[in-house]
Amino acid sequence: MASSSSAPPSEPPSYTTMDKDIEAIGAHCQYTYCNQLDFLPFRCESCRGTYCLDHRTESSHKCAHAGEWAAARRKAANLSAPSSNNSPSRGGRPSVLTSTQCSHTTCRTYIDTLNSVAVLCPTCRRHYCLRHRLGEDHACATLVPIGIGTAPSSNSRTQSVDKAKAALGRLRLWGKEKQTAVLPKPKPSTAASRVVALNALRKTAKGDEKIPISKRVYVHVEAEANTTTSKLPRGDFWYSRDWSIGRVLDAAAQGLQVQNVNNRGGGEDEKLRVYHVEGGRVLDFAEKAGDALGDGNTVVLLRGVGGTDLK
Repeated sequence: MASSSSAPPSEPPSYTTMDKDIEAIGAHCQYTYCNQLDFLPFRCESCRGTYCLDHRTESSHKCAHAGEWAAARRKAANLSAPSSNNSPSRGGRPSVLTSTQCSHTTCRTYIDTLNSVAVLCPTCRRHYCLRHRLGEDHACATLVPIGIGTAPSSNSRTQSVDKAKAALGRLRLWGKEKQTAVLPKPKPSTAASRVVALNALRKTAKGDEKIPISKRVYVHVEAEANTTTSKLPRGDFWYSRDWSIGRVLDAAAQGLQVQNVNNRGGGEDEKLRVYHVEGGRVLDFAEKAGDALGDGNTVVLLRGVGGTDLK
């Protein structure tokens, strides 16, 4: 009689008891450049990492195992679905656990549900909602396709060198035209006029006030319109003669508001380089500004032209 009146064992709760320590609530975003403390973090089912709201999608945190969770779900759904119906039935309200969200970094739409279909982009191999299904709507050209191998072919090195040499050839031709356009016209012919031009440059130039005047080198800086996008096309600045060209490049890119991704890695197609108009060459990052540049010189920021080791 006692056994018949005993209650059946209850199922495990669907929640986790919160720790009494307030610092134990939430988790830090594991994305390299974020580390934000989020009190309602998201877990990536592909890499099992914990992320904040802004980096919850695979594309936003550059997931190393992108697409694995979705592929496993589709495989399981195909095995459990009836042969007469290719789409598995989904009951209840869609959520992060039962549905997939649009791969767009800012979209929260649940896709692959009864009310919202999932559209596979044939180029980047990601699923999107109807609003972001077109390539221009989700910046498809900037994404690395999922599931496509990137193993270099036997002649990939030769092709990259040929491409770099062609870019350097175009750069040298452009440099000669730039020298013709820049040097003869504004270059003063007498010592007095050169002093006047240098004094005018010093009055308009901007830079770090902490750099002693005796250590400053005053230059004209331009951003090449065909390879870079800047809010300010040109400007006059001073830099320390003890700085390396790499540091000068960082300061020049910040002054002209040019996107600089040199410190993030990647190929030469995205890297900025400093072209010295008077010298007719691309400056190496390790060179000293005082050795490579002179007062009144002109340097140009270019992207995707390769390094100085190209012959």
